[in-house]
Amino acid sequence: MSSVMWFRRDLRVRDNPALLSALADGPVTGLFVVDPALWSAAGPARQAWLAANVLALAQDLPLTIRYGDPVDVVPAVAGGDVVHVAAETTPYGRRRDQAVGENVELKATGSPYAIGPGLVTNGTGDPYQVFSAFARSWRAHGWPAPAESPRSPGLVPADSDERAVSLLEQAVADAPFELPGAGEQAAWRRWQDFRDNGLADYAVERDRPDHDGTSRLSPYLHLGVLHPRSLLADIEPTSTFATELAWREFYADVLWHAPVSAWSDLKPALSGMTYDDPEDAIEAWRTGTTGYPIVDAGMRQLCEIGWMHNRVRMITASFLTKDLHVYWTVGARHFLSSLIDGDVASNNHGWQWVAGTGTDASPYFRVFNPVTQGKKFDPDGSYVRRWVPELAHLGGAAAHEPWKSDAGYEGGYPLRIVDHADERAEALLRYQAARA
Repeated sequence: MSSVMWFRRDLRVRDNPALLSALADGPVTGLFVVDPALWSAAGPARQAWLAANVLALAQDLPLTIRYGDPVDVVPAVAGGDVVHVAAETTPYGRRRDQAVGENVELKATGSPYAIGPGLVTNGTGDPYQVFSAFARSWRAHGWPAPAESPRSPGLVPADSDERAVSLLEQAVADAPFELPGAGEQAAWRRWQDFRDNGLADYAVERDRPDHDGTSRLSPYLHLGVLHPRSLLADIEPTSTFATELAWREFYADVLWHAPVSAWSDLKPALSGMTYDDPEDAIEAWRTGTTGYPIVDAGMRQLCEIGWMHNRVRMITASFLTKDLHVYWTVGARHFLSSLIDGDVASNNHGWQWVAGTGTDASPYFRVFNPVTQGKKFDPDGSYVRRWVPELAHLGGAAAHEPWKSDAGYEGGYPLRIVDHADERAEALLRYQAARA
């Protein structure tokens, strides 16, 4: 017998149950399909990051790389063989697999999560609505140990489409910035360094964008270069880091049960909310020129490295939705296009958590003050000065309020596009009216 291993969000050899299942059938054709529907929706940074990790996987095992609609490409490569996959859980992935499965036998083993979405339920078999209850049940449910690594992956020689390979190579060459180390070995080195040197202080350091206190593993987890089960095997399940992994699994579970929540409100309480579409202000937000230093630092960090500190993601999202009164999907699409770790479940439900339409029970009155948030989590202003050079001449916390310094605008920093106090009051009025 022979089979196909179709890699998607599992670009790794270690701890890959679907690959082991394929190898048990005999000779395996490793396959990656550059799906134009996904490729065209990604910005240059996302394309480059995906391409770099696919090409890195192709260095570890023979990988046939093709370009085209998987509905056509996968059956053509399989030629009647069983196609092994890790189960897909996003709305698009589920629709795509259903369509592919009409023309070829798909065998799913495992998923991108420690516990597959839909498997953690309450006493009545229903999904959890809030994170805290989900996390308790998630830990109680438990997850399997990491799968064994194949001693010598017996894959048949690659038969790639030169166009597809050239497309990936060009994407890496055109990366808008220097990418993190790609591939499984780089991911494991990053995990081992964080585990040994950063994990002990993670609970405190994770909220400080001015410090290197986060794992920076989200880009690898997004593409399955590392599996969360492998990380959980190294840590205490009650640790803060495990809780952050649980958030990722919770949002995947929410999306599994409510696929429509990918691009519309999970909860209808704010269906009557009124929103604005201020093109100039949205562009200022995208380009990091709003006049609010912590917001602009985050948006420039996103532009310059394709990643943003999670605390700052919340601050920038709050500014767009509650200071500019813009519907959350505008920001979610920009993030997904730019983030190398952009995951539709975590990203879009994180935006809804901020906007007040998601899983949080009462978030409508939460309006982050960009100044106080900046002073709290970047107390010396070093994060702002790193990403906003126009404020490099302002020392300490003064970088968060250039309007209070006689020299605040000497570096050419823009004036504030809105008054936060006024917009906070306006946001609360709109929320109260919508809820009424």
